[in-house]
Amino acid sequence: MAEKYYQGKGYKFLTKNWSTREGEIDLIFCKNKDLIFVEVKTRTTTIFGYGEQAVNDRKKEKIKKAIKEYRLKNEKFDDYFPRFDILVVELNNLAPKFICYENVIL
Repeated sequence: MAEKYYQGKGYKFLTKNWSTREGEIDLIFCKNKDLIFVEVKTRTTTIFGYGEQAVNDRKKEKIKKAIKEYRLKNEKFDDYFPRFDILVVELNNLAPKFICYENVIL
């Protein structure tokens, strides 16, 4: 669902679940000269907190290292601007609700 959400906004899908020793990136897209790294958090309830709260400083540090490694291994994106998004998918109703936090500071 998250992949289709971004594709519906005109983003080109590159890969999913890209991992390294440092961490994992759920989805990677590009659009124009932006390279978008997405952390997806799915929730059916908020009993344990909101999805965006799960992306704490420790998680962000791992993602930051994974992004750095991805960029080192994919030099064709050297002139692209890296962007980190958190996409929360709430499944507590009949239709999924997408909450996108764009350009989150790592």
